[in-house]
Parts: sequence; C-alpha cells; structure tokens
Amino acid sequence: MSDAGDADVPAPPDPPGDEPGSVTVLGTAHVSQSSVDEVHETIDQEQPDVVAVELDENRYRQMQGGAPDDIEAGDLLSGNTVFQFLAYWMLSYVQSRLGDQFDIEPGADMRAAIESAERNGSGVALVDRDIQVTIQRFWRGLSITEKLKMVGGLALGVTDPRTIGLSFGAIGGALVGLLFGAFLAPLLGLGDTLLLGISGSTTLASAGAVTAGAFGGALVGLLFLPSLESIGRSNGVAGGFTIRILAGMGLGIAACLALVAAEVSVGPFSVGTFESLGTYAIRGTAGMLAGLGIGVLVGAVVGLLLDGISGDVDEIDEVDIEEMTDGDVVAAMMEEFRQFSPRGANALIDERDAYIATHLHRLRQQGYDVLAVVGAGHKAGIERHLQNPSEIPSLESLSGTTSSSRFSPLKIVGYLLTLGFVAFFFLLVMAGVQDTFLLQLFGAWFLINGIFAFTLARLAGARWISAGVGGAVAWLTSINPLLAPGWFAGYVELKYRPVNVRDIQTLNEIIDDTERPIEEAFADMFEVPLFRLIMIVALTNIGSMIASFLFVVGVLPWLAPEIGGINALFNELFRGAENTLELLRGLLT
Repeated sequence: MSDAGDADVPAPPDPPGDEPGSVTVLGTAHVSQSSVDEVHETIDQEQPDVVAVELDENRYRQMQGGAPDDIEAGDLLSGNTVFQFLAYWMLSYVQSRLGDQFDIEPGADMRAAIESAERNGSGVALVDRDIQVTIQRFWRGLSITEKLKMVGGLALGVTDPRTIGLSFGAIGGALVGLLFGAFLAPLLGLGDTLLLGISGSTTLASAGAVTAGAFGGALVGLLFLPSLESIGRSNGVAGGFTIRILAGMGLGIAACLALVAAEVSVGPFSVGTFESLGTYAIRGTAGMLAGLGIGVLVGAVVGLLLDGISGDVDEIDEVDIEEMTDGDVVAAMMEEFRQFSPRGANALIDERDAYIATHLHRLRQQGYDVLAVVGAGHKAGIERHLQNPSEIPSLESLSGTTSSSRFSPLKIVGYLLTLGFVAFFFLLVMAGVQDTFLLQLFGAWFLINGIFAFTLARLAGARWISAGVGGAVAWLTSINPLLAPGWFAGYVELKYRPVNVRDIQTLNEIIDDTERPIEEAFADMFEVPLFRLIMIVALTNIGSMIASFLFVVGVLPWLAPEIGGINALFNELFRGAENTLELLRGLLT
C-alpha cells in the first residue's frame, strides 16, 4: 500500500475516531464497461473514506501517465527472471486481447475507481503486491509442462498453429539429422551408408571446402560486412542480414575452393583437412535432408492437431465478459485455473488475496470506511480473510521472492557435470598425457564455446562487447548449467539498451497486428529492447550448449588420433584413475 504522504496518490482523511471502520469489496471485470459504470455509481453512493484499488505503485504510476521504471539488470537476469517476464508478457497479452475485443482499455475499472475517489474527495490506497514479486512466484510455481504451454500460447498469438508446427519440425528435424549424420551415424556403423557412394579425395576436399567456406564466410559476412546491410534496408532487418551472410558465404566458398585447386596449406587448412571436412559435410548433409523431411511430416501433423485444438475454442462474447463478475462463474473459472496449475494459482490468486486483505484490515482497524475495487476472482478470498484476520499469513511470507531448492535435481546435475569436466582433465594429467595435447583440448573447448556463443549472440543483435563477454565466459559457464553465458552478455547489453515494462505493451501491439507479415513482425519485435535482450540471452546460451555437444561428438574424435584414437583416450583416463588410486594409497599408508 502506498504511504499517505505520497504526492501522486490522494491521501485519505484523518481517521474519524477510535471505532473500527468497515470494508466493502466490489468485484469487477477488468475489461467490462458495465464494471466501470458500477464502480462510478458505487463510489458516488457510498462516499467511502478510502478507495482501495488492486494496483501496486509502478502500475499506478503508469496508469497516471508516468514512465515505467527501467528494469534493473539484477532483477531481470537473476535466476529465471527472463522467463518470468515471458509469463508476464503472456498474462498482459491475454488481457490486451480481451480489451481490444470489447473496445475497452484493460484496467479501466481501476482508473474509474481512482477518478471517482478524486471526484468525491476520498483517499486512494494501493493494496496489491508488486507485480515483479507476483510474477516471480507465479513462474516458479509452474511445472515445465505449464511453462511450455504459456510460451506456446505466445507463439500462437504471432502466427497460426500449422506454421509453428512446420517451422519447428523443419528446424528441429534438420538440426537433429545434421548432428546424427555427421557425428552419431559413424558410431553406429552407418557412416558409409550416408556417404551415398561418393568417394574420391577431390570430391571430398571440394565438399569440405564448400562447407568451411560457407560457414566461415557467413560468419565473416555477419560480423565484418555491416555496410552491406544498407543495400537491403528496403527489405527490413532480415533483408540486411541475408545480404551480409550471402556475400560472406560467396567470398568464403570461392577462397576455400581456390586453396583446394592450388593445393595450398594455410594454417590448419590443408587438402587433407578439407577431405576430412568433406566426409563430415556429406554425411551431415544426407542426415540433414532426411531429418528435414521427417521433421516437416511430424511438424505438419503436430500443427494440424494444434489447429484443431485452437479451433475448438469459441470466441468470448460480451455476455461472457459481463458474467465474469458473477460468483458462480468466477468460482468455476478459478477452479479450472487451479486444475491447470495449483501452485501457479496460489501465487497469482491466493497469496494476493491474503496480501490485499492484510492492508484492508489495517485500514479498517484505523477507523476508515473502505471500498475495495478488485478483480472478481479475488472477492471471495479477500472476504474470507477479512472474516478471520488472525489467520492471514504474514506479509513477510507473501512479499519475498522465492528461491529454488538448495539441492534441486538441476543443481545436482550441474555439480556432477562440473566434477566430470574437472576429473576429465585431472585424470589425463595423472596419466602423464603430454602437455601439448592437454593444451589442444582446452584450446578447442575454449574456442568452440566462444565462437558459437559469440556468433549466436551477434545473430540476436547483441553489441560487439556484449557478444564478446558471452563468448569469453562460455567455456567456463558451459561446464555448469547453473551458470549461463547469456546472463553475462545480457548484463553488458543492459548497460547500453535499458528495458522497461512498457516494452511488453509494444510487443502486444505488434502481435495484435494480424495484417503485418510475419517476417516484418519479427523484425519489429527485434527492435523492442526487451525482446532483443531475451533473444540475446537465449541464443548465447543455446550457442554454448551446441558447442558443448559438438566438442564431445566431433572435436574429441578429431583430436584423439594424436594419442591413438578414442580407445586410447579412454585407456589414458583409466590409467589416470589407477595412478590416482596408487597415489592415495601411498599417502594413506
């Protein structure tokens, strides 16, 4: 609740006496014109000392036309807070859609309560919990399945289910097929099959040159040819990216093919290296094409299923909205939400009922007659608490942000991965493996993590310094999933690109514009600081995850021949374990 001395909030009059006051709870629908009319009429008739509204200070300030607070880096990037803002975005988007459908601004009932209070000389009390605390506790209360449903709901707002199914199916299938064909298939004895009968050093070297040139050139074009983006500016952001990448790919392929034709060695690239790359490229291409086909088929089926489910949802009409203040209807809606997520409902509804009731009870004890304007879903819970104020949970238990379990399964996995990484190098040292090989291993780990994290951060629009920080720490953070390079990149990015809650409304407006082509919608979303920041954090982390996987299935087999192959590498690990045990026996005896 706001203090009485706040300049922006009308202060209540002095308490009328030593007698306790009263509380009347008026339940409203936040997007209903009849609720707005009822608020005006009730306040004019009751003339309460205080009108309590379901707002916190930041939302009140925004409603009064003030600028929303910038979101602090620590608040946004600590833990899963980036994803908590996805939940906030989802809730905001649903309310915005309802408001657009019924041609009324979401929160108009709260605005009406404030205006009526000012007109009648009543004080205004802000009695709701801070929205960031609510969303944080709400997000932690959702299961993984529930979180995926919420994120999927946002995706359905941008495009239709069939497009989502085909897109994710194609991308996922191609990626899985590429990884399987290039790295996993040879381990299963399918490598020769995926080579499709292609042989010959020249063919393999050419395929490797095209692969290396395309990948390296695309990276060079993206990072070092920003001037070319102006050529495609008329096509939007995506057009600029396309021109830069295609130009870089063309230069890279031409240069690598020239090296193969001239049989020139440049650093680590020789004809033999290109032949090896060609083998991986052909296997990977075959796997990618097969995965793409399977992914499209699976995605099409999933998209049709999603389309059928979403098509069964009837449009909400005006009658339904006006009935949202009816007790039986509200109770049914709340029960349905509890079945979807009991813990989420506790954070979003039950805890706020208790929080609001605590402040209303305090005002009542001070002698004020209070009219509380709240969403209809909170009315029953608040009245129940007001009847038994001694049983209301303490504000301390309702106001703090929850923390994850000290020994959660995710943390245990993280500690095990960290221990495994350290043990891997320690055992190689104990086995007496030469320092050169150890430096090569560590250098490869550092470079592959750094390159992938840096590149994907830049693809998301990160500044050079932000992407550089994410890439520099990726080798360390990828050891432990409890850390993430995206957090570090995000912290630096926030120094140059502040975000605030109003960005969510901007995103809602972009999604609501159904006439806008999807490519243009995504380009516009990337111009919103909050969305770009979320993408930078996410893609930086994804880059590090991909690099960690490729290190195990690709880099280790590539470097292992220096000590006799993969089998020899495992033998060295066993020898290191034996030497360690011998050392421990010697110390203990």
